Amino acid sequence: MVKIAPSILSADFTRLGEEIRSIKDADYLHFDVMDGIFVPNISIGIPVLESVRKMTDMLLDVHLMITKPIRFVSDFIDAGADLVVLHAEADTPDNTAEALKTIRRRGKRAGLSIKPKTPADILLPFWESLDLVLVMTVEPGFGGQKFMTNQLPKITALRQTVDRFGLNCEIEVDGGINCETAGLCIEAGADVLVAGSYVFGAPDRSAAIRELKQGDCSSACSHASPKGPAI
Repeated sequence: MVKIAPSILSADFTRLGEEIRSIKDADYLHFDVMDGIFVPNISIGIPVLESVRKMTDMLLDVHLMITKPIRFVSDFIDAGADLVVLHAEADTPDNTAEALKTIRRRGKRAGLSIKPKTPADILLPFWESLDLVLVMTVEPGFGGQKFMTNQLPKITALRQTVDRFGLNCEIEVDGGINCETAGLCIEAGADVLVAGSYVFGAPDRSAAIRELKQGDCSSACSHASPKGPAI
């Protein structure tokens, strides 16, 4: 069954511990880091990650939307990241390859993310170093965007590549995920879905997570309301 990774940016930071405990049924906790340069927004960083690590044993899925992430991958690992996802567009191929190697040398999982306009072919030199590929179905850095259905063929193509070559690599999707778009992503071949306001905006978050896993809009879809700056 597909895994769900609620985005912490949609949580209420005045009661963060309680918010994290409320999504205990989720598989990963998605942690968006934005630097105001690679994307036109600024979010959270290492001190918050250190605090989150102290309050949960969940797998921390850290998505670095920052320029030249090679500078900081070790710092985020030290702060508690279990999975560090870089952007393929954020640095040179050589630096990206070295950053991925650093993550894996440190015993953590490594991932690469691609923006909607970036072709999947950019991943070709990195497959052997990847534990996860993140497909953005909105432009990173902007909240409240509509899910881009034209990214579904990219998800399917990546699924076919992973299956054809027997790669141990998950396909994650982030952007505009709700109970309707979750079903589309699952059908296309996604393994992990990032959802922010859909989960944290639902009064019954366990139900919202359950319905995302099933790609089923029977109840939780009507509960969620947009909230926070999640991507």
